[in-house]
Amino acid sequence: MENLSSWAYGIAKDELADNLPRRWKHVQSVARRVDFASIVVGEDSNFLIASALLHDIGYAPRLASTGFHPLDGARFLREQGAPLRLCGLVAHHSCAYKEAELRSLSAELSEWVDEETVLRDALWWADMTTTPDGDLTNVHDRIEEIQKRYGPEDLVTFFIRQAKPELVAAVERTEERLRAAGVDYTAK
Repeated sequence: MENLSSWAYGIAKDELADNLPRRWKHVQSVARRVDFASIVVGEDSNFLIASALLHDIGYAPRLASTGFHPLDGARFLREQGAPLRLCGLVAHHSCAYKEAELRSLSAELSEWVDEETVLRDALWWADMTTTPDGDLTNVHDRIEEIQKRYGPEDLVTFFIRQAKPELVAAVERTEERLRAAGVDYTAK
């Protein structure tokens, strides 16, 4: 694919803008957020932007087959001919393996590798510091917001509690890298 981020924007817009406008607003803001992190991922910035735009594509109603959006999104992207690396970033975004365990979908998710790289951390950082409405937040408030939105008995609430240490660590690593590069990532 010649311009991966442009392709990703088109796919995300087609699937989310009309059907899930709040989700569309979130992914656009996550993509703007990763612009700050492009300096720390270098040549991988196109993958970072594309994964930010597509990380929640699996929520699109016509794509939701398992009800687990990272897996549904990765499968859809593979069908569209997306690079396997992009599929893996979507499949494993924001500590998805923990939720996959709770949903008994670990085997299905293991089809893709969690690359555990600077790029992966930057994607998690952007997602975990952007509200559902596209505003900036911090990782602790974002995790609290997720728990409130889903309620105390929901599987997603259990997942986010289990994932919190890894999510916070990825955010902290990314913010450390950004500070070292002299990037003011708190700007809107």
